[in-house]
Amino acid sequence: MTTMQVNGVDLQFNPDGFLSDFHSWNRDVAMAIADEQGLELTECHWDVIEFMREYFEQFETPPSPKQIITACGEKITGSLKCRQKDLKAIFPNGGCKQACQLAGLPRHYCHSP
Repeated sequence: MTTMQVNGVDLQFNPDGFLSDFHSWNRDVAMAIADEQGLELTECHWDVIEFMREYFEQFETPPSPKQIITACGEKITGSLKCRQKDLKAIFPNGGCKQACQLAGLPRHYCHSP
């Protein structure tokens, strides 16, 4: 298990690189993870991250790429047409996997149902 310190708080990550405690996440944590991964977060990233956190809180499982695209696709591409490759374009280090890491989810689900 790895750790990272953000604003004086030690955060624990599981062996797959996901935050161990969903509730220890905040925007500063997401920005620190993004910075470590070389990604600058835009408003579009935040829309996806916030959707993912709300979804996980409600269903206790990460959303699939299809669910992310349905909820946030227009924000991702600027049009109604959005595909999984568009999601991967804004999260280049793994698409929904990277989005789950930035959202503080303890795991990911990257296969469409």
